[in-house]
Amino acid sequence: TYASKLSDDAIGRGINQTCSSYLSQIENSYNLNGLNITSAHPNNPESLPSLHISSQKYNNGSSTFSATLIPDEEYCYVSTVIVTSINNQTCDEISQIKLEVDPELQISNYADGGFTIIIPKDNSYQTILTKSGETGCAMTETRMMWPGI
Repeated sequence: TYASKLSDDAIGRGINQTCSSYLSQIENSYNLNGLNITSAHPNNPESLPSLHISSQKYNNGSSTFSATLIPDEEYCYVSTVIVTSINNQTCDEISQIKLEVDPELQISNYADGGFTIIIPKDNSYQTILTKSGETGCAMTETRMMWPGI
C-alpha cells in the first residue's frame, strides 16, 4: 500500500497502536519521505509482525529503509535496516566523518578495506560500509530495539 507516511499507512492497515507510534518516531528521526510500502497480515495485522519499507532518491545516490514491527501485547519489538548508496563519496571519507562526530566509534576493516564495520560504544547499532567502485560506498545500518532497554 502507498501512503504519504509509513506510520499513516500502518494506522490505516490496523497495525498495533504501540508499534505504529514507534514507527512514527523512527520515521521522523530518519526524515523518511519517499515511496512507502507496508506489508501486513490481511486478517490479523494488530497481532502479527509487519514490514514497512521506504525508498528515497537523492542527487548523489539513494536509500532504502526497512522496519519490521513485532507486537507483543502492550510492547513492540522493532528491527530496522537502512541502506544508503552514495555515488560520490568513498567509504574512507564516510568513516572519517563519522569518527570526527564520535571519536569513540569502533572501526574495523576487512577484505583489504572492501568492508568497514562501525560500532558505537553503546552497541546500539552497527554500520557496514561496502566499497562500490572508485568513489562510491554503500552504507548499511542495522538496529534492534527492545522495550525497556
